[in-house]
Amino acid sequence: MKFKLFAPVDMTQGDPVIQIVKFTIPMLIGNIAQQLYNTADSVIVGRFVGDNALAAVGSAGPILNLMLVLFIGISVGASIVVSQYFGARQRESLSRSIGACVVLTGIASLIIMALGPLVTMPLLRLLRTPESIIYWCRNYLIIIFIGIAGGGYYNILSGVLRGLGDSMSALLYLLAATFINIFLDLIFVAFLGMGVAGVALATVIAQFISAFLSLRRLTKMTDYFDMKKEYLLPDQKYIASLVRLGVPSGITQAIFSMSMIVVQSLTNSFGETFIAANVIVMRIDGFVVLPAMSFGAAMTTYAGQNIGACHMDRVSEGARKGTLTAMAISAVVTGLILVFGRPIMGLFTKTEKLIDLSYHMMQIMAAGYIIIEITQCLSGIMRGAGDTVRPMWISIATSIAIRIPLAYGLVALTRTPDLPQGDCAMMYVSMLISWSLGAVISLIVYRAGRWQKAAGLIARE
Repeated sequence: MKFKLFAPVDMTQGDPVIQIVKFTIPMLIGNIAQQLYNTADSVIVGRFVGDNALAAVGSAGPILNLMLVLFIGISVGASIVVSQYFGARQRESLSRSIGACVVLTGIASLIIMALGPLVTMPLLRLLRTPESIIYWCRNYLIIIFIGIAGGGYYNILSGVLRGLGDSMSALLYLLAATFINIFLDLIFVAFLGMGVAGVALATVIAQFISAFLSLRRLTKMTDYFDMKKEYLLPDQKYIASLVRLGVPSGITQAIFSMSMIVVQSLTNSFGETFIAANVIVMRIDGFVVLPAMSFGAAMTTYAGQNIGACHMDRVSEGARKGTLTAMAISAVVTGLILVFGRPIMGLFTKTEKLIDLSYHMMQIMAAGYIIIEITQCLSGIMRGAGDTVRPMWISIATSIAIRIPLAYGLVALTRTPDLPQGDCAMMYVSMLISWSLGAVISLIVYRAGRWQKAAGLIARE
């Protein structure tokens, strides 16, 4: 059989680890490219505008993530529904579910375009954002919200492509958009002096390009489904499935974003220097967690396709071997970051104090990057089965019940006359503890096996 690089991957056959890794690699590269969006923004504004501009772009992150929960929910629902219908070889249902994804994304885009600019300034005030960066944050967010449709459609359509097993096309389009984003960043910021607003504009343009390319690819995949006008009409059954599966994931992301906003308020209390250091850490953190995110998404597609094809034995085997493989890869990546961390952090700023502080925080979290693979991979399996509720509760437990009280409590316990605000390192200690407990909870929930009751319900509906 001739190998087709951009054809959907049937994960119901062959060695589970090989199939998972083969699917994960292009998605991992794509996630790296996605992180380059934010990293390029931070590096360029930090170098050409200053540390405060770097802090402004980073401080906008939690609010932006909160407003993207609608897209996160639709994207997860799309991956689950599409993978199960694809595994069950149900062409009609697959076509109608993809049409429902396109319609829901348009509705979500309009909601965020209207709501985002209205809540931006009140949320920034609520977070106690320093006056020195608050208006830069506002300008950045408003431009992103007005152009949100590009990023929204790319995320949803790439989720559909991944559900079909085609992670390579999504990678190619994202790489193209990433290079365009970096090029426009340099033009708008370095040459035209547009500052933070130029970074936001470059991101919006690049995201629209990636969305257009993804849509064009889907319209040509007529061997697997049909992209017809009648499938774009709202269909209650398929929209209900997407909403039912996507809402828990959207709530999960909303909870995570709210917890980040609450923690961001604590971060802001330490001043601009720590805010900038935190931005550097989070940008690098975004790369180090990519194996976990990529394997988790691959597990969702793998489980969805095999459950749709009624191969539950392959699901268990893939969960075990895939998680161990993910942990091994994450250990290598974490080791590289610890070895080369300081030079990498030097890309963001020339300030030695920021580099030292950022590297110390990264050392605290190092072990957590390996542990978090357990949570991401097992949650991905449960989502692929159609159970998005249990991963939601795990996220609530780790992000709300554990992380926030620990962060505020540990900081309060370390307050001294020399450190009146407390030890800022405790914020990262709290993250490490919450990740570790999240892995334990995920393993217990997975082994209990109740998530299997949802397996295959979508394809049988």
